[in-house]
Amino acid sequence: MMKTKGLEKVRRFGTLRIAEHWLNAGTFILLVITGLSQKYHDYQLSQWLIMTLGGIDTTRIIHRYSGIALAVLTINHILVASYGVIFLKWQPSMVIHLKDFRDAIDNIRYYLGLSDHPARCDRFDYKQKFEYWGVVVGGMLMIATGAMLWFPTLVTRFLPGQFIPIAKAMHTNEALLAFLVIAIWHIYNAIFSPEVIPIDTVIFTGKISRERMMHEHPLEYERIFGPIQPSHELQGEIDNTAEQPTATTIS
Repeated sequence: MMKTKGLEKVRRFGTLRIAEHWLNAGTFILLVITGLSQKYHDYQLSQWLIMTLGGIDTTRIIHRYSGIALAVLTINHILVASYGVIFLKWQPSMVIHLKDFRDAIDNIRYYLGLSDHPARCDRFDYKQKFEYWGVVVGGMLMIATGAMLWFPTLVTRFLPGQFIPIAKAMHTNEALLAFLVIAIWHIYNAIFSPEVIPIDTVIFTGKISRERMMHEHPLEYERIFGPIQPSHELQGEIDNTAEQPTATTIS
């Protein structure tokens, strides 16, 4: 990607979206540390983490209240996004369409040298959408099963007792899956991907270079600035302050 002095920037995320991302990230880290150390308690590293946190009882308390924080963040995100789409006419840019699956196929063809250009994506590409919904749906599953494990006596007043071990299996396995997805997929795309290495600064500044926007989100670029011109000159700074609800992600 070309580097231009004074490269024009376009605002992609507002302050609230950036704060939401880092609150989710901090909560996720706490849940991973306190949750997986209990799941794999036989390992020396897990025992060291538990003792460092003050013992198993303290670890469980931190995990449970981190779960409450995750529930508040997730439910708030869903309510704000729903209100924005329904009443403020925000574009539901995270909805998965058939085009996203076609974009995935187009990019595979491009990476294999079978196509001359990558997929033409809009505000969010298929990778971001799939990761976003994985976080939202996975988060709801973790909240529901975590509540069942926290209050098993209350749950078994209304549901058969077999639901408790089922909830435990779903909770711990989904936790491991979420950790692997974030550690492998999200961390790679945010740090090690050739497009952003050494690190993607968008989630820190909220801004993306106009050139990168043309490359990764050409449909959004054309909707805002018009058709992409090969000799397009980059200058000044643009502050596109329109906010839309985002995850993550998650990304």
